[in-house]
Amino acid sequence: MKKIAILQSNYIPWKGYFDMINMVDEFILYDEVQYTKNDWRNRNKIQTKQGVQWLTIPVRQKELSQLIKDTKIKDKRWRKKHWSTIQQTYSKAKYFKEYKDIFEELYLNSDEEYLSQINYKFIITICDILGINTKIRWSNEFKLIEGRTEKLLGICKDCNADVYISGLAAKDYFDEDLAQKEGVKIEWMDYSGYPEYKQLYEPFEHGVTILDLIFNVGNDATKFMKSFK
Repeated sequence: MKKIAILQSNYIPWKGYFDMINMVDEFILYDEVQYTKNDWRNRNKIQTKQGVQWLTIPVRQKELSQLIKDTKIKDKRWRKKHWSTIQQTYSKAKYFKEYKDIFEELYLNSDEEYLSQINYKFIITICDILGINTKIRWSNEFKLIEGRTEKLLGICKDCNADVYISGLAAKDYFDEDLAQKEGVKIEWMDYSGYPEYKQLYEPFEHGVTILDLIFNVGNDATKFMKSFK
């Protein structure tokens, strides 16, 4: 039984995003859709001494209909700023030194100008650290048809998928009856019940970038994720 997930690329996503990748046979980065402001595409959270802090990549949005895949960076200085903040925040984390060189390379020695490509590089690097071997593809590899549900089911059929795993947010628009007619089973991702781990600062916060988990627990990161059990 083949499982796939289809999701927009996010910047240094949280652990639930990588659980979804690890639960499927193919993961489709769906960046052929409208870029949305104040969303996870270009920002994520870290846990600091002063509380939760956003790290945001500055991007150019020329029009509301602009697609994620066409979204470019506005100010290249974000790389140094983000890396400096991460260093200051996590330098005392138990495993920061172990992963420092990997992420320093990504931040300071990369020159992608498109948001999608930046997100992709972080995602595949983190998958490698976690030991996730799921095949990752782009939505532009498929012939996308009209209709929100139809488009997703079209990708499912092109992938010969039996099961489509989705986040709960899609329940507002996804047509489960149509999926059933097309022979695709829908499974909704459950993000509840994650165990806590030792963070540098209190109170504990689940909804931060997975970098927090990696820097704090190292190779034990997968023990605090659902898909590895």
